[in-house]
Amino acid sequence: MATARLKEKYQTEVVPALKEKFQYKNIMQVPKITKISINRGIGAAVADKKLVDIGVDELTTITGQKAVATIAKKSVSNFKLREGMPIGARVTLRGQKMYEFLDRLLTIALPRVRDFRGVSDKGFDGRGNYTLGIKEQIIFPEISIDKIKSISGMDITFVTTANTDEESYELLKAFGMPFTNVKK
Repeated sequence: MATARLKEKYQTEVVPALKEKFQYKNIMQVPKITKISINRGIGAAVADKKLVDIGVDELTTITGQKAVATIAKKSVSNFKLREGMPIGARVTLRGQKMYEFLDRLLTIALPRVRDFRGVSDKGFDGRGNYTLGIKEQIIFPEISIDKIKSISGMDITFVTTANTDEESYELLKAFGMPFTNVKK
């Protein structure tokens, strides 16, 4: 199996650039993306259980890896939600599939967003991880617009080995993440 294009870019371009910028003594200190977690809450699933299956199938199609249903941990009477009910879908990507998904996200999916001006740089959690919210699943070319019943979004979390948000920001920017606001 050939190596993913972004993995090659990471090894040849990103590592030397970040090593120089942050003055790392060893290339093993250079942050890297360890996994990408995609989570999708399906609120209407309380009334219709088939929506969770559709959400799992869509995530599986988008990522190329089998997604699983997420289950409610607590009962919430106001939402008619009981403990153990399926309420969403999630998938965690690592290795080759992670780099392939990141490549498709950056080169194909994000440019298809209507009125796209870049992604916000406010999604960092203080520990070097970044979460990106997507409003519509139809930006992915694998999803046929004719077959979907409702448009729903998802959260994509990039988990990195970076110690600070600045290191994580520079890592994702080096991969080609189109941030809108330029950090000082």
